[in-house]
Amino acid sequence: MKVRKAVFPAAGLGTRFLPATKAQPKEMLPLVDKPTIQYVVEEAVASGLDEIILVTGRNKRAIEDHFDAAFELEYYLQDRGKLEELAQIKTISEMASVSYVRQKEPLGLGHAILCARPLVGDEPFGVFLGDDIIVSRVPCMRQLLDVFERHGGPVLAVMRIPKDEIGRYGVIVPRGLGGNVFEVLDLVEKPDPKDAPSDLAIIGRYVLTPDIFPILAETPPDSRGEIQLTNGLRTLRGRRPIYAVEFEGRRHDTGEKLGFLKATVEFALSRPDLADAFRAYLKSLDL
Repeated sequence: MKVRKAVFPAAGLGTRFLPATKAQPKEMLPLVDKPTIQYVVEEAVASGLDEIILVTGRNKRAIEDHFDAAFELEYYLQDRGKLEELAQIKTISEMASVSYVRQKEPLGLGHAILCARPLVGDEPFGVFLGDDIIVSRVPCMRQLLDVFERHGGPVLAVMRIPKDEIGRYGVIVPRGLGGNVFEVLDLVEKPDPKDAPSDLAIIGRYVLTPDIFPILAETPPDSRGEIQLTNGLRTLRGRRPIYAVEFEGRRHDTGEKLGFLKATVEFALSRPDLADAFRAYLKSLDL
């Protein structure tokens, strides 16, 4: 079955970026001049997914407004002859069909995905975590979808992580299938680095099948009261094969401050209208 729908959990409180996120969704923080969530939605659309489901929470109205039409702004830009800016604004609201569902409490990634069940229905679907901005020649999600279409089972994005950082991630026990594709024999959530079964960590892209929903509904909360997707995937793996792709591309972790700053610099340097002047400025700094 063709994958058409993409789920974006976006109900987190963004506490790492306080006070900036006290009244503004973390997903709306800009990399140069575009909010982080737009980069991820654009990846979904470029991968062939045209139904976007955003799982939001309180104080996230700005995300909904961003992907909605802005008639007053469009009229203003048209009237002033700012046609390039007008085209950019109209593209945002027209790129895909966007739906919203509320996660009333921050009860974990598994719970956020479960909230999307009524809108996903009985279809396979993509999941995008907005903190991970991935720059690649072939969109990361498209790489996963190609493997899904070949093998017909859930697919996870993975990348190799240094040993001293591996304890922050879910980690797979892999069996190589050739090239950059693996069968997942097991998953471990945030292992002690010395006990990690591999250096292949799960990154924020998934292709999931609808049989994950009843499993997540029955998955008990962890010690923090959250339903972890990794625990649900372990149960699912006992019932059907799960695959992983060591994706090709550069991942930016914008969920923490240093990663966000690095991404801002790299995205600015990739912009033809900014690169030369910004590079000259960086070189001029007496640090």
